[in-house]
Amino acid sequence: MADTYESLTVDVDEHVARVTLTGPGKGNAMGPEFWAELPTAFAALDADPDVRAIVLTGSGRNFSYGLDLTSMGGTLAPVLAEGALARPRAEFHRDLKKMQGAITAVADCRTPVIASVHGWCIGGGVDLISAVDIRYASADAKFSVREIKLAMVADVGSLARLPLILNDGHLRELALTGKDIDAARAEKIGLVNDVFGDAEASLAAAHQTAREIAANPPLVVQGVKDVLDEQRTAQVAASLRYVAAWNSAFLPSKDLTEGITAMFAKRPPEFTGE
Repeated sequence: MADTYESLTVDVDEHVARVTLTGPGKGNAMGPEFWAELPTAFAALDADPDVRAIVLTGSGRNFSYGLDLTSMGGTLAPVLAEGALARPRAEFHRDLKKMQGAITAVADCRTPVIASVHGWCIGGGVDLISAVDIRYASADAKFSVREIKLAMVADVGSLARLPLILNDGHLRELALTGKDIDAARAEKIGLVNDVFGDAEASLAAAHQTAREIAANPPLVVQGVKDVLDEQRTAQVAASLRYVAAWNSAFLPSKDLTEGITAMFAKRPPEFTGE
């Protein structure tokens, strides 16, 4: 079985599915196609009784560069307009909730998901892997909760789910600095379970774990995941609601425009707190 979308591919071999990010943005950046297709793909896999485990990875040299700012400009433009009033802010809030829902579709999937990360995993990429059950990485993997560098509060999952994965101090260091960390550091702080020599070895390990899970009684596997998730569902949902409202009110700023402009110009931003 194989299903192909614009932003990802889905292949199923026996009881294990592999979801591979494919773009179309550079570095598997997350554009409109990704946000629309991810929940559809995971809903289909979750409804398939023959799929007992899912491996999530990226095509090419990187897992994901995160949000595709070029193709998602239409979502941000109205709310960044001078004097944006209630309607554009309400529409942005609606769009943001849909984006949050795409990542939540991965977290809420009854079928366990194992991520294999190689190369860059930035911003939205970290949001995505925070929603899976198990994370592996290759030695060349690099991670960054980089939204603060663009004058954004991360709003589709990282700040809601990483507190349940990382020590509070480690999370605050990543989120408040926007620094890059390598795979060894990611393993040390618990962001990933294990690090492997290269992308191929990491992916092989993810598939091996998926096969081990798939060999167990499927209804009991779903039960274990459901009981574990119950302990965090309400906390995550409340955090997502709060950040959606916060960003709809406070995201529009001169600093955000400066952060995006500086990124495209490949120069250091000059933030003023406006």
